[in-house]
Amino acid sequence: MFDPHDATVRRFAAACRRRDSAALEAVLGHDAVATCDGGGLVPSPPGPVRGAAEVARLVIDVMGGRAGTELTVESVNGRAGLALRHVSRAVAVVAAETAGPQVTALWIVLDPAKLTGWHRG
Repeated sequence: MFDPHDATVRRFAAACRRRDSAALEAVLGHDAVATCDGGGLVPSPPGPVRGAAEVARLVIDVMGGRAGTELTVESVNGRAGLALRHVSRAVAVVAAETAGPQVTALWIVLDPAKLTGWHRG
């Protein structure tokens, strides 16, 4: 069965892996919002980031294909989301809200204390 949310998140993940700003902006809604939780331990924006271009820049900075990282589509809060790991240790988990073919909101957890359950191995 086709799941539009899953398909949109997979397109988003592919654009992240390529660090493709134009592709990210195309999958992000014009008024997309991203909120980061660094827990005061990891640098992150102090408030929500708004707009497709600004969210795309944030996502590339946080999620975009660094050497030694693996970006996977996984269940996050019961729906397709993203997990970014470096040497099997989670460094970010992203929940996404979608509307049709666009991502409208992202919640990006960067706080190491909240990511321990996402480590592998």
